[in-house]
Amino acid sequence: MPRADRAPAIDPDVTGRELDKDVRRELATLASPVAGTVARHLVMAGRLLDSDPEAAHQHAQHARHLAGRVAVVREAAGYAAYEAGHFDVALRELRAARRISGRADGLAVMADCERGIGRPERALELAADPAAASLDIGARAELAIVAAGALRDLGRPDEARATLEAALSRPRPQEQWVARAQYALGDVLVELGRTQDAVAAFAAAEAADVEGSLDSGNRLVALMEP
Repeated sequence: MPRADRAPAIDPDVTGRELDKDVRRELATLASPVAGTVARHLVMAGRLLDSDPEAAHQHAQHARHLAGRVAVVREAAGYAAYEAGHFDVALRELRAARRISGRADGLAVMADCERGIGRPERALELAADPAAASLDIGARAELAIVAAGALRDLGRPDEARATLEAALSRPRPQEQWVARAQYALGDVLVELGRTQDAVAAFAAAEAADVEGSLDSGNRLVALMEP
């Protein structure tokens, strides 16, 4: 964790006003100079998350050092730690964010952190949290994807398949979670030896992949090769 006197450098073009208005509203509870500094570090965390997740983690942790009682800051620190592979830190931050805000938005990431630490049973406990019912359909699907992965970790692929099929029972095409759930379903169907069904799932994943972030086409080619 960076110390207060060793703050990571902020790009000169970052003002803090790039943040969503709801985030800025939460930061308004801080003293003005601190709020501005925290906002700029959060912008940097978001900017670096894909290209340099460790640097993003450092920025988010510095923001957390300055404003550890603000839920959105703890959430940002949790997500950045997760992307950098610091699953224990991510769990701690997201639990704190939930205690402060009462929101369950981080359940899927928390569950995946439990998997990353090697505790699939705890991931399933989080997936069964009653608060999951309050999440939107996409967030519930992401939680189902993690739960399916935990079931596979435990050697229960049939239950993983059923979990994913339930999540896809009311699909909404052109939403990325549909592509991710179909991809996960295709993967478990391959494990189960159901090649034709896997082909259909990967084809559905490719059709729904509006971000173009999945390798569904490659999986299809591999499955269809003689």
